[in-house]
Amino acid sequence: MSKEKLQRPPAELLHEKELARLDEADAAPRPPGWRLSLTAARDFILGNAALEVAPKFVGDPSLVERSLVTLATNRGLMLVGDPGTAKSLLSELMAAAVSGDSTLTVQGGAATTEDQIAYSWNYSLLVSEGPSERALVPAPLLDGMREGKVVRFEEITRCPLEVQDSLLSPLSDRALAIAELEGEQSMVFAREGFTIIGTANTRDRGVNDMSAALKRRFNFETVFPIADFDTELALVQREADRILKRSGVPEAPEKDVLAVLVRVFRDLREGDGTSGRLQSALSTAEAVSVAHSMGVKAWYTRQERATAGDIVDCIAGAAAKDSADDTARLRRYLEQKASKRKGEHWADLYAARHGLPG
Repeated sequence: MSKEKLQRPPAELLHEKELARLDEADAAPRPPGWRLSLTAARDFILGNAALEVAPKFVGDPSLVERSLVTLATNRGLMLVGDPGTAKSLLSELMAAAVSGDSTLTVQGGAATTEDQIAYSWNYSLLVSEGPSERALVPAPLLDGMREGKVVRFEEITRCPLEVQDSLLSPLSDRALAIAELEGEQSMVFAREGFTIIGTANTRDRGVNDMSAALKRRFNFETVFPIADFDTELALVQREADRILKRSGVPEAPEKDVLAVLVRVFRDLREGDGTSGRLQSALSTAEAVSVAHSMGVKAWYTRQERATAGDIVDCIAGAAAKDSADDTARLRRYLEQKASKRKGEHWADLYAARHGLPG
């Protein structure tokens, strides 16, 4: 598979050269079934300048280390936190480092069924031959257990409780029963390297909260938003440059323009006496998305680099998803807060305020 024409290559394809360098230089002991040692997996995620491995996750290094240790045990890993705190990215990077494959993924939702998690059937073969290995259609959980790989379960608390609890036996007994088959084929036992990484948004608590039995089979780690302004700005700049180049845009917005964008997000995320805190999750990922939209808009409509004025056109969809009141809060921020900031880019933002929809 070539990554050149893929909109969003999986981590093991996007960073295959880095993984190969880490593998070649890796002399540390590797947990059973792992592609890399725990140390090399940490370097893949957090970076290793000596091996020209770029950092890919901005966060607490101890969180990454604890998470990798959990994956080397017989417990699952559950990453929780606000939307947009890079839980899914972290789970993907860990799966790529541990298994060399991050694609065994279940996307949780109200319509997710056990068939989509474990296995289903080719009904033509099922009718003509009856239950058989040939008629079995494996889903990510079954593939992960057979191949000894990490299975990622995104937004697990969006799934009904009975669907979530289908993970109990694979996590505790490392076994999955296929009741329709007979003999040895009726049980699948996990190979070394198999485990599960789940993610859940704190804002979804109470939707379908996990049972106590399932919680006991996971170690929970909380992924927090980026606390430092300069760190968040550097991440937005790096990611915006990367995805804009993939979109055919030669130049990302200037750093000073992105600094205005990140400051707006942080002000609205934290709230103040002027506009109040927005209900929308104004995450770093959303800031990158807005920077992407700004760059695309400026290049394909004007053949120019994006300006701070483009923030107004592109931020509404990110800032006003959950509540109509958020648009009013954003408008108050632009009218009252942006007007007091110093610098040409803040002046551009203030001048463009009337372009806010609604």
